[in-house]
Amino acid sequence: MKRLSLTWVARGCAIACLVLVQGTAANPEPKDVPPLMKTSKGADVTTVEQWEKTRAPELLDTFTKQEYGHRVVERPPELSFETAEPDAVMMDGKALRKRIRVCYGGKYGKGSFVFTAFIPRQEKPAPAFVLICNRPAAANIDPTRKVKSGFWPAEEIVARGYAAIAFWNGDIAPDWNTGNREGVFACFEQPGARKSTALWGTLSAWAWGASRVLDWIETEPLLDAKHVAVVGHSRGGKTALVAGVYDKRFAMACSNCSGCSGAKLNHIDLPKSEHIAPIVKNFPYWFCQNYFMHANLDDKLPFDQHQFIALIAPRLVCVASATKDAWAGPPGEWWAAKLASPAWELYGKKGLAADSFPAPDTPQQDGCISYHIRTGIHNLTPYDWNRYMDFADKHGWRE
Repeated sequence: MKRLSLTWVARGCAIACLVLVQGTAANPEPKDVPPLMKTSKGADVTTVEQWEKTRAPELLDTFTKQEYGHRVVERPPELSFETAEPDAVMMDGKALRKRIRVCYGGKYGKGSFVFTAFIPRQEKPAPAFVLICNRPAAANIDPTRKVKSGFWPAEEIVARGYAAIAFWNGDIAPDWNTGNREGVFACFEQPGARKSTALWGTLSAWAWGASRVLDWIETEPLLDAKHVAVVGHSRGGKTALVAGVYDKRFAMACSNCSGCSGAKLNHIDLPKSEHIAPIVKNFPYWFCQNYFMHANLDDKLPFDQHQFIALIAPRLVCVASATKDAWAGPPGEWWAAKLASPAWELYGKKGLAADSFPAPDTPQQDGCISYHIRTGIHNLTPYDWNRYMDFADKHGWRE
């Protein structure tokens, strides 16, 4: 694969932004990036058929076995939905709130979790944004709206004609290392018997939870199940990409400040960003165990995150960064989006339709991949949400 090389030196705003995030005037570019449009046997991929029948399955198999892990179940046969609380008209009459309990069971037990949906009161079914919330639920996704957070600006989302849906990731599986003894794992795996190094990690389990919410959305006539976006920040941003890759029903995946093992490219020199060694040391349970052997080998990986993002094509993707979030590696996130773009081009579409890293707060949204870098710290803010909704508007979600 011929390495993409873009000249940014003359672009003062982009350089200023890179100085802010990396602390250096040097503009890093990817090196030795694993090819996207070549099969494992070296054949060029030039058609949608080659992509869908050969290359995409190869890549999905690689990421499943080497990074995120193989799920032991997708939609479980034992799955039902219950009303957790009576429906309520809220937000000055603008929204109908539903609290739904998802109930599931497997060979080794039963589990459930509750999510909240604020649905615009309107004549036609509403498109929706599903947030995988990785922050304390009471302070960030309060269903009573006594506590409001910019992390999930439900009122703004509803005002723009979208349903605001959220669940707490910890209700699917705890965000600590429990082996397979808690959460969804305990229902579908024999306790303590996990032997495969390629079984699913917690990122995949949280994404599995998002798919169960989508199962319910498909049953709800007030919602447009064909236009549903999955959204996440940081570890939730990694999870949103996993959800978008493994469940093609999601029409858009929004990855906010996801960094290493999310949207950030590994084959790029960003010393202030997170790398594989610390992430598998601190959060080994997020991944399958095979991922551990890639620690300290970031730029030697035979695969990389641009290939993972490309598996969402031809659907929509939003990648977002923040200027004061060097740990997430914003230039690497931009490059991964750019290098994923040929997958969309096979379908006659544009991926990331931009040739240079943008100045802060100037979104690039002319293709099927949106990228923006927001002024500020590692966070999910109303600014980010509005850019995601702008992108959905641009692609006719409310028409």
